[in-house]
Amino acid sequence: MLKEYRTISEVAGPLMIVRDVENVKYNELGEIELSNGEIRMCRVLEIDGTEAVVQLFDNAAGINLAHSKVRFLGRGIELSVSGDMLGRVFDGMGGPIDGGPAIIAEKRMDINGNPMNPAARNYPSEFIQTGISSIDGLNTLVRGQKLPIFSGSGLPHAELAAQIARQAKVRGSDTNFAVVFAAMGITFEEADFFVQDFKRTGAIDRAVMFINLANDPPIERIATPRMALTAAEYLAFEKEMHVLVILTDITYYAEALREISAARKEVPGRRGYPGYLYTDLATMYERAGRKLGNNGSITLIPILTMPEDDKTHPIPDLTGYITEGQIILSREMYKKGIMPPIDVMPSLSRLKDKGIGKDKTRDDHKNSMNQLFAAYSRGKEAKELAIILGDAALTDVDKLYAKFADEFEMLYINQGFSENRSIDRTLDLGWELLTLLPRSEMKRISDENLEKYYDVFLKRAGENGKA
Repeated sequence: MLKEYRTISEVAGPLMIVRDVENVKYNELGEIELSNGEIRMCRVLEIDGTEAVVQLFDNAAGINLAHSKVRFLGRGIELSVSGDMLGRVFDGMGGPIDGGPAIIAEKRMDINGNPMNPAARNYPSEFIQTGISSIDGLNTLVRGQKLPIFSGSGLPHAELAAQIARQAKVRGSDTNFAVVFAAMGITFEEADFFVQDFKRTGAIDRAVMFINLANDPPIERIATPRMALTAAEYLAFEKEMHVLVILTDITYYAEALREISAARKEVPGRRGYPGYLYTDLATMYERAGRKLGNNGSITLIPILTMPEDDKTHPIPDLTGYITEGQIILSREMYKKGIMPPIDVMPSLSRLKDKGIGKDKTRDDHKNSMNQLFAAYSRGKEAKELAIILGDAALTDVDKLYAKFADEFEMLYINQGFSENRSIDRTLDLGWELLTLLPRSEMKRISDENLEKYYDVFLKRAGENGKA
């Protein structure tokens, strides 16, 4: 029998103080029973002697201090997990919202998870194909990696997230792959877009979705990504599946954290965010990875919008310290009509070298990737020089590079949100573009690959009248 407390002393916004409590723990779940019998949920935020500060999951309206009772449940927030989760849509607290029945749990798991022992981690080394050339070809995603997408307000990160969710796969393994998708602080229209897109394309069959709306309480927004990661840990490490977790939008999550921190009157850090923002983000991001002796894995793509497109803002700044690179969406590319508007030059996947090459993608991947980066960089420099000094200042080779940069953006990066390119198609497209440049400029490619690929594609271009 759970002990009931009638010692609520204060309610301030989303927080409530309960006095004279015994054996209550941090993060413990509680129930508030109102005088009319209504039950509301809360969670312990702080313990000071016999006084507990709890956070309400709903608003405080209707809570009568004298006639309401509080019971602490002796456990934290848990998620009921089962293989039947695939194909289902849940709210931010793990309740089904797709009209289907409640999940019959194989087990209940604490959403805070357990830290993965660094010594038990297996190094990420397997290629994940997203079907997006600017990621697969140049900033390759590797199974077990944490690769965030940095976006800006108004940029199509939602469309990119949906595209990755429906197209991503471990090459040569279609049957054991799952996507866990969590959306935080989004509007009803955005939620409907994600759900309908998943259903329309059939991606829902291998996905678990968690949807937290903008009008849901902050405590739910903080729980949502942890619900998703808990579901992913179950599928990855108990069902041994390859799980891709997409979290959008981390900025809304951090703002909910800031709101709760302000309500607790904590000393604010940079831009009002709590000083423990780095630690809090790390407790989520570091749940991704691979374990020795287990075939499953969690690959994480957190998506965040940078306020005022500022990469030095605390949220992208701290995220960059924890994760292994970043994919950056460009407002300039977006204005040009290039979709997805990925800016490949400042984007980076620190583990891309581990997931490419023979038996993973193709033997020419590293050579062609390096040459494409170099050629695109020089092409952009040539275009900038032409703007300042005019086309007459460019050499014939510079003009070729400027043409290459334009073609690269329009053909390689600009593929839309519906085209799903295989890695072979992406690599072939790179070679087709490189034939715009003289063979003497191929300084980052081995003679073997020049003969095997460059010469073949140059001959093909000549036969098609493009050389």
